[in-house]
This record gives sequence, structure tokens and C-alpha cells, in this order.
Amino acid sequence: MAEERVPVLETKCLGIQFGGLKAVNDVNIEIYPGELIGLIGPNGAGKTTIFNLITGIYKPTSGSYLLCGRRMNGLSTHQVVEAGIARTFQNIRLFKKMTVLENVMVAFNKDMKCNLFQSIFRTPFFWKEEAETAQKAMELLKLFQLDGFADQLAENLPYGKQRLLEIARALATDMKLLLLDEPAAGMNPVETAELKESIKMLREKFRIPILLIEHDMSLVMSICERIYVLNFGEILASGKPEEIANNKDVIEAYLGKEDEGGEEDA
Repeated sequence: MAEERVPVLETKCLGIQFGGLKAVNDVNIEIYPGELIGLIGPNGAGKTTIFNLITGIYKPTSGSYLLCGRRMNGLSTHQVVEAGIARTFQNIRLFKKMTVLENVMVAFNKDMKCNLFQSIFRTPFFWKEEAETAQKAMELLKLFQLDGFADQLAENLPYGKQRLLEIARALATDMKLLLLDEPAAGMNPVETAELKESIKMLREKFRIPILLIEHDMSLVMSICERIYVLNFGEILASGKPEEIANNKDVIEAYLGKEDEGGEEDA
């Protein structure tokens, strides 16, 4: 008998209501080990709200979500990170006055063993652990070809490099699931191509399951195995990229409904 696969992420009728408005309703998503899944939809469809639910920023008012079979409802954001979910944001959130290396080192904080006394008085154990953390951070920076920028302030990196630094920092949390919220937003074609290769590298090297929100359809269609389409807070369709690209309901949601005369509604 074949062993049953357990989803890394599973949402069950997940939803949230703000006052009388159902921002997200009855959302069911499954992501399995190593998968790269797209979450797309028109502006205001509720995509980032789902990310906020999954990461503990918002608390669901209905349904539940599980990480590797563990119910996550009610956990705070830092508990969600410790459990194994990491994310990036639409608007880059780096420690801009810290160096590129320090931005990644800080993400290893939960693994560090130094106590307050050792940190204040800079004991040999402190310096040993600091050196080991710096080495691990440099190894991650090399994966994204950012090691040459290690001593620069994060705010001085080119925009595309800042996006990659965010992903490198997320990787340092040793997560089980990575959520990417519009990582290609504001990028030029060269930066988008670099991002695409970095995401592919993550999957091939670490087999990290990824849930990707993105408006660049060429990027989504070229790297995602499956896609969920959200509209008005509910799942409109799901399937392989070619199925989504030819789905009439999805086309209508993005482009508007055509009338009998063949013209789109105003």
C-alpha cells in the first residue's frame, strides 16, 4: 500500500471577515514537498490577505491551516516563523542601515546559544558562535551571488539585489515553506530573469516548497507546477499552467466579460 503524502501546507475552508466583509472565504489549498505553486488573481482578490493569515498577522475567523499536519491557528508571527514558515513582502523589508551580511546573520538568531552574559561581555564562546553564523550567512549569500556585497549597507544594493537578499534572509530561518509576495514587482527584465534562476536554484538545491504571488504571468507560467486563481476572496480555479491559461472563467476575471457583440463590458 502506497504511503499517504502529507501536505506541507494545507488550508481547510480558510477565511477571514472584517466587519460584514468576507475578505477571504472557504479557501482550500494544498502544497506538497518540493512544489512551486502560484497564487494569482486580480488586484484586491485577497492574495496577500491569505499570506497574512498563513503567517499569523491575521487570525482566521473561519477554517484552519496546517503545516506538516500541525494546526497553526492562533500562533503569533514569531511562532509561525519558528514552526517553519518564512515570507517576503510586496514592499521590501530589510534592515537598511545594517550590512548585507548582518541582514542574513540576524535570521539565524533562533539557533544561537549565547546567553545575555556571554553577549554583553563578548566571551570566547560569543565570538566563536558569531564567526560560525557569519560563515553560514556568507554561504547563503554566495548562492545568490551577493557575497561580493556582504559589507555594503542593504539600502545601497540595487533593487533586484535587495529582493534576492530578502529571499536569502528567509532561507536562513531554516523554513519548511517559503511564501514569496510579488517578488518580481518593480524589476526590469534582467532582474526578473535573475530572480527566476534563483527560485529555480532554491527548488533544485533545497527542495523547498514555495507559494508564489505574482502578477508577471510569464514568470508564473514558466516556473509554477500548479496555480490557484483567487477572485473576490474565493478560489475561482486551480490546475496546471496550461489549464489556467485556457480557463474561460480566469480569462473573464482578468480581462472582463465579453457581451454578445464580442465587445468587453465597460
